[in-house]
Amino acid sequence: MIKGTELFVKALKEEGVDILFGYPGGQAIDLFDSLYDQDDIEVILPRHEQALIHAADGYARSTGKVGVCLVTSGPGATNLVTGIATANYDSVPLVCFTGQVPLGLMGNDAFQEVDIVGITRSICKYAVTVRRREDLGRIIKEAFYIARTGRPGPVVVDLPKDIQQAMGSEEYPTEVNIRSYKPNESVHIGQIKKAAGILKKAKKPLFLVGGGVNISGANEQMTRLAEQTGVPVITTIMGKGAVPSKHPLYMGNIGIHGSYAANHAVSECDVLFSIGTRFNDRITGKISEFAPHATIIHIDIDSASISKNIVVDIPIVADAKLAIEALLEHTSRLSVESWVKQVTQWKEQYPINMERYEGLTPEKVIRYINEHFENPIVTTDVGQNQLWTTQYLEIESNRQLLTSGGLGTMGYGFPAAIGAKLGNPERDVIAISGDGGMQMNIQELATAVALELPLTLVVFNNGYLGNVRQWQEMFFNKRYSSTCLTYRKSCQRDCMNKDKCCPKYTPDFVKLAESYDAYGIRIMKEEDIEKAFAYAKEHKDAPTVIEFIIEREANVSPMVPGGRPLYDMIMDC
Repeated sequence: MIKGTELFVKALKEEGVDILFGYPGGQAIDLFDSLYDQDDIEVILPRHEQALIHAADGYARSTGKVGVCLVTSGPGATNLVTGIATANYDSVPLVCFTGQVPLGLMGNDAFQEVDIVGITRSICKYAVTVRRREDLGRIIKEAFYIARTGRPGPVVVDLPKDIQQAMGSEEYPTEVNIRSYKPNESVHIGQIKKAAGILKKAKKPLFLVGGGVNISGANEQMTRLAEQTGVPVITTIMGKGAVPSKHPLYMGNIGIHGSYAANHAVSECDVLFSIGTRFNDRITGKISEFAPHATIIHIDIDSASISKNIVVDIPIVADAKLAIEALLEHTSRLSVESWVKQVTQWKEQYPINMERYEGLTPEKVIRYINEHFENPIVTTDVGQNQLWTTQYLEIESNRQLLTSGGLGTMGYGFPAAIGAKLGNPERDVIAISGDGGMQMNIQELATAVALELPLTLVVFNNGYLGNVRQWQEMFFNKRYSSTCLTYRKSCQRDCMNKDKCCPKYTPDFVKLAESYDAYGIRIMKEEDIEKAFAYAKEHKDAPTVIEFIIEREANVSPMVPGGRPLYDMIMDC
């Protein structure tokens, strides 16, 4: 007989957990005590629970393993909510353990009691409170199984304090049998053959690839499929890297900040073969005019995602890798050379660049990363920094891009980089943020310093919440409401004059980094980009913040305004 906390530790070891991201508190103190006397699991202590779960998310995305969190009840648990939703949208396997008040106090408004299962049920894959000690091992086993199988996602396991302390069996299950959960592990060959037959007859076919291909590890197979058929490929931002960015058949990202070639290819194609994407509004534009001439084939592991937003002609519920492997057996070269030539011409005629801006630009910084880092993991925050990164970062087979695609979570990039570095200590990890997003979890500099992580933190500082400011410039007559980060109470409300003398920016990122015993450098000129990254590479014992001062009103181009079809693009914002 052993305590519930001891079975908890045994279960983590049985599941192969080597890193746990945790923050202690009263209702989780017994669990942390049981972790104290073992050396197989490294417990990481971030400085905020939201950063904690983003770090677990970055660890999971970069390694393919399940990320594991442990926090206390009440505010500890509710601070996970944004990270749970982030992981749920992007299909990231997490198991989140939350402490809870004893069963006898639940429902009585006890100190630091919340119904975390009720709060998170709609934003996770599964949530459960353990109510019997004899169910503890089974529930933990099921949690890891549910998180990693089918469409991956976060699972919440709520652990009341008396269940943690109760004595019970030391046995941990070796198998899972959940009658109501049977993820599909096969491919309907009939549907595959039907889809292949339609593809064979196409004159203007197009592959639209989403994050599901990257999650399933089908990058090599997807590249082979494109080459075998000769069909051009476009991606969502989550699907970027499914085929190498430099591949001649890759035509760019689709969506409101997608490339001219990708958006016009969708609008002109006669067969749209989509794999592993939900067709959310960021990529469809005006739904009634999305792929108006196309027969649409949709492969997705989640049946609920098929025909949810875009009605498709041929649905195929399957893992992306299994489906692509089956397609490789039933497809051959198509006679679509003129179509490929047309899309390639669009790509060459309307490249994405920032040449209209002089001096230091995000494009030049990201191009430097492309040319001087062989196999980096790049994380981003959300906003213009994310969009520029997804436009200019080249993703080959030895590179990874981690970003919050579905929820669009500011504050994600830096802690995700911490998790990625912990999971991949031998690789360069670069976090790209804006000055706004960087401040949302800036306290994690303490975590990175404590762990002696040589991260490179790129901050594009334009003094604004840039993405919202861009919309305000374009559609709200430059009424920069609550987006200027240099604003002080003594400022005038009229912020339309970008040449006026603005107050000093707060904080000073270089001094702030140094106050945490990290390193910092500020760059204002294009010719100093190399110096900045060389400075970061010199330091192996702590992170380096590189603050790039960029044009205050630099915009992301091209752009599809809200509610318009993809082909209705503003090319120079």
